[in-house]
Amino acid sequence: MSDDLNLPLSGVRVLDLTTILFGPYATQILGDFGADVIKIEAPGGDPIRYLGPARNSGMGALFLGANRNKRSIMLDLKRAEGCDALWRLMDEADMFVHNVRPHKILSLGFGPDEVLRRCPGIIYGGLHGYREDGPYGGRPAYDDVIQGASGIAGLFLERDGEPQLVPSVIADKSAALMASSGLIAAYVKRLRTGKGVYMECSMFEGLVSYNLIEHQWGTVFSPPEGNPGYTRLLSRNRRPHRTRDGFVCMLPYTDKHWRAFWEIAGASEMATDPRFSTMPLRAQNIDALYQEAGKVLAARDTEEWVALLTKADIPVGQVNNLEDLKNDLHLNEIGFFRLYEHPAEGTIEIPDTAYRFDRESLPVRRHQPQLGEHGHEVLAELGMDEEEICLALGSTEESLI
Repeated sequence: MSDDLNLPLSGVRVLDLTTILFGPYATQILGDFGADVIKIEAPGGDPIRYLGPARNSGMGALFLGANRNKRSIMLDLKRAEGCDALWRLMDEADMFVHNVRPHKILSLGFGPDEVLRRCPGIIYGGLHGYREDGPYGGRPAYDDVIQGASGIAGLFLERDGEPQLVPSVIADKSAALMASSGLIAAYVKRLRTGKGVYMECSMFEGLVSYNLIEHQWGTVFSPPEGNPGYTRLLSRNRRPHRTRDGFVCMLPYTDKHWRAFWEIAGASEMATDPRFSTMPLRAQNIDALYQEAGKVLAARDTEEWVALLTKADIPVGQVNNLEDLKNDLHLNEIGFFRLYEHPAEGTIEIPDTAYRFDRESLPVRRHQPQLGEHGHEVLAELGMDEEEICLALGSTEESLI
């Protein structure tokens, strides 16, 4: 499929030497925005190819979720011919993105100084677990580890007395969003200056910063004006509320919201309760507030609460499980779950993204690639002859990371 010239990053070439989720999701976002993303894989491929249900080996569900709008080339960077091919690709690229640990990428000869020396206009994206100049630099890092190290798992300890992991790869996906933003910002800087940029994005620092936006709380001041931890979020009663037939999530926020809620609930006297009459007082008594709200919510069905609170312009929604999402009225009305005919995998479902440009969703321009599917095509675009291509695409068994 050809690139759509109307997409924001059309014409931008990205070399993607990343694996698992942090890197691949970041580069998929660039691909969704129109970039020509070339996924560079070691022989054997990205390990995530083999995770989840699959119709064919190497095309597992997790791989399909984070690798659309890409091409794939298989290069062995422990062979001179593979390295030479990557250098030639870099000569024509706008970005080089990797999540190889710093000491390993240096040993391969593709550290930031080496690459920027040869390609002074390239955006070099190093996606790391920890910032490379700190004592944790170079350590391996995965989502579970970073959820713990960043304080996210510890929030459950603070609230419930036991740490928990969020049942989503929230560290990988959040850091990927940060990385894609950083790469695009670096590209804009290059457009202004004409010079390449080394952009480092680290999961640990990113998730600590992310976590502390609200939870720095009283320690934002020096000396502190209170303890860390946003009290409302750490309330044990902040959770989906049980209704007569299920659960509902709601968040009356302003004084007006709460007055309307108590009126609808038939408990208008609560609006003048000295514990709850203003936002600061509600914050001080948040456990009691949510406990009282929970009592009245249990008296009606979920559908009734959603209708009543929506009419009053109070933020509210039902609690969906993963299967419920497929029947969600809004998602179905906007065509969120898109069916796509993959040339090797048959019909697959691709959720839409958060973005629209000029009221148009971002298209699926390229299917998720099979391992090395585009190697010959990509190298031929560089002007390499058949013999050079065959030498470059030689293989080994060992993975990079």
